[in-house]
This record gives sequence, structure tokens and C-alpha cells, in this order.
Amino acid sequence: MSRSTTPITWFEFGTDRPEDAERFYGELFGWTFEEQGPPNGGSYRVTGAGGDTGIGGAIRATDGTSPNYAVFYAEVTDVAETCRRAEAAGGRVLVPARTTPSGLTSAHLLDPTGNRLGVFSPPQP
Repeated sequence: MSRSTTPITWFEFGTDRPEDAERFYGELFGWTFEEQGPPNGGSYRVTGAGGDTGIGGAIRATDGTSPNYAVFYAEVTDVAETCRRAEAAGGRVLVPARTTPSGLTSAHLLDPTGNRLGVFSPPQP
């Protein structure tokens, strides 16, 4: 029997502070956003954050009655440096950089609007 998987092809942040989230990800990763409000109103800021090899996503403005949400991993060159830059941009390191026996390094961060995200660097050849 053949099994297929569903690749991650999009991400979304739900936040009651979309301007702060946009500024944070712009400063940390160089992402830019374009407002493409959904038909039912509200703010939906789309980014092609993944360039040629990654995925795109968006920031959805929430009304503050539901919790902020987000989960994704971003591939970076230097996890420790990214953690330092995240703190400088107003974020927090929740789980410090750690390296697996295979050489994959990762950390968990918290953005200024309360969303958790992960960053990782693959093992070096």
C-alpha cells in the first residue's frame, strides 16, 4: 500500500496585533507583506516568505476573543544568531538552541504577539 503525505504549503498567524507581527517577521527574516483582505472583511496580510524553496503564508487579524496562534519552522543558517536577533526584535527564546546527535539544531521562540515558532538549521554535510 502506498502512503502519501501532505506537505506544509502555507502558514498563518492569527493575532490581535497584526502590525507588531508584521514588523517582527520583517525585521527577523526580511519578509514583506501585502494586504489582501478576505471578502468578509478584516485584515489578511500575505507574504511569499518562502522565496523559491519555501512556503508562503499570512497574518490574519483576530478580534482578540480567540487566542493568538501559529506553528511552523523556519530554516536558518545560524540558530543561535537567530535567537539573539529575535530577542533584539522584541521576541523571547522559549527553548534555547539544541543540537541532535544527527547535527540538526533547533530552538523555539515566542514573537511579541504571543505566537510560538521554531527555527532550525539542518545537519552540515
